[in-house]
Amino acid sequence: MKKYTTHIGILVAGLLLGWLLFSGPSADNTASEPVEASAENQQWTCSMHPQIMRSEPGDCPICGMDLIPAETSADGLAADQFKLTKNAMALANIQTSVIGSGMVENTTVKLSGKIVENGEENVVQVSYFSGRVEKLHISSTGEKVHKGQLLATVYSPELIAAQQELLIAMSLKESQPELYKAVRNKLQLWKLSETQINSIESSKKVLENFPLYATVSGTVSAKLVVEGAAIQQGQPLFKIVNLNTVWAHFDVYENQLHLFKKGQKITITTNATTHKEFTTRISFIAPILNTKTRVVTVRAVLNNVNNVLKPGMFVEGKVDVSTSDKKDVVTIPETAVLWTGKRSVVYVKTNPNEPVFEMREITLGTKTGANYIILKGLKKGDEIVTNGTFTVDAAAQLQGKKSMMNASGGRTTTGHEGHLGNVTAIDSEDTDHSTMIKRIKVSSTFQNQLKNVVAIYLSLKDHLVRSNGLKTQEKAITLGAALSYVDMKLLTNAEAHKSWMAIESKLKGAIEKVAKTSDIKKQRTAFVTVSSELIKAVQLVGIDQKIMLQFCPMANNNKGAYWLSLETEIRNPYYGDAMLRCGEVKQIIE
Repeated sequence: MKKYTTHIGILVAGLLLGWLLFSGPSADNTASEPVEASAENQQWTCSMHPQIMRSEPGDCPICGMDLIPAETSADGLAADQFKLTKNAMALANIQTSVIGSGMVENTTVKLSGKIVENGEENVVQVSYFSGRVEKLHISSTGEKVHKGQLLATVYSPELIAAQQELLIAMSLKESQPELYKAVRNKLQLWKLSETQINSIESSKKVLENFPLYATVSGTVSAKLVVEGAAIQQGQPLFKIVNLNTVWAHFDVYENQLHLFKKGQKITITTNATTHKEFTTRISFIAPILNTKTRVVTVRAVLNNVNNVLKPGMFVEGKVDVSTSDKKDVVTIPETAVLWTGKRSVVYVKTNPNEPVFEMREITLGTKTGANYIILKGLKKGDEIVTNGTFTVDAAAQLQGKKSMMNASGGRTTTGHEGHLGNVTAIDSEDTDHSTMIKRIKVSSTFQNQLKNVVAIYLSLKDHLVRSNGLKTQEKAITLGAALSYVDMKLLTNAEAHKSWMAIESKLKGAIEKVAKTSDIKKQRTAFVTVSSELIKAVQLVGIDQKIMLQFCPMANNNKGAYWLSLETEIRNPYYGDAMLRCGEVKQIIE
């Protein structure tokens, strides 16, 4: 009995000791710690606009509703934050950098443009009287002429009559001097020189074929008449341009306009004279914005005495732009920035000890070499992703967080099994490709067939980049064959079926034009339509693949043209090496 009593006493003492260690004030303190930590990190959002995130309660700035506490994940992350494993960070080579600052005084802005004729030196040689062209002394365009050179001889009945009037008026010179003077003035209005009129008077002979002389020196850029043609008074005969000076026209986007002013120094280079630089100053900035390409023309005048610069040549200009306020500014590497039209985003590492990230929209300033000046959105000391940014963005999309292609967050479908993919529309007014197209659900088999067509198209595009006409022609034949294997019967949706019929017809015709020639210029002209129709198809049904829609405002005779690419890097198929980097990413289709 004593033995049992001892055991019971030990059990009671143990229970009492456990109660003292794991209950009471200690338990209360333990419970209060996570509550305080949670309250400290609490974020507030709007139930209707989840993209709104505030650190304290209040009203939604969009709809005015009361903000509610934002949900946090099990590991304590805010709604817009996501975490990567350290292993994933290492495999994707994701690197981050802490933002510093620096003194930025001068930046160099590069511009693309072309050489054009000096409009102020252009002259149109016209006929000052009616008649018929008996003989042309200028055989072709490109010939140089000098002032006073014979251009053509013209038979003119009215000029013959005027010469006869002059000979009659000569005999009445003493009695009717006003009549004589009026007849001479009439001939002078027809641009006959004093020497010519005096010659008619002295010879007392009427010229039947009258000579037409150049009024300026220059190069004939257009011949507007042929021998034997009847001409009227004031009709243009030749266009003569003085190429001793030429204009360099550059396209400046509206968000860069504030950097330029008349009189700024600009250094110009061409592909034809890579070893030589031409230094001049900006002489004119167009007062009107081109609403289609969203650019303004900036002009510089170049001396061209040796005729090195030819109208039509592509040129590159470099302008040293001084910031108006030489202050300490925040800069980040261009590799950190993702663009979706007007939106520019970066990924910020919010926890210095853990790989926790969130997307942040920023406002970019001037590009300085490989860096951008930050006007809004970041501050010195922030840590951002500078390498592997696309990988981090993909992780954000998979976790349903705010991302480059989803500004408000939430899960997005990936396009598998024919489901709707995500099309990110970019702000643009240049073509319908920039508008959001309603995606139509189709079978995954049809998507794969279209994806095969796109893959061959991308290979054809690369040959255009290399300016290889023969390879482009071969690839166009393959592309046409791949298009013929796309089974329209798989499109059970009436709207999709009708749309594809229209696209296929135009696409087939454009591909045949590329396949019929090895002339790179003709191929690039047809490629505009090939790209346009294929873009419509990809936007309409998707190909279960992320692809870039890129745009060059100078292609297609300055009307602008699009193409598809798997890379964000610009490699222009419409110009090749002549202007390889001309263009920008206008849309990301997924």
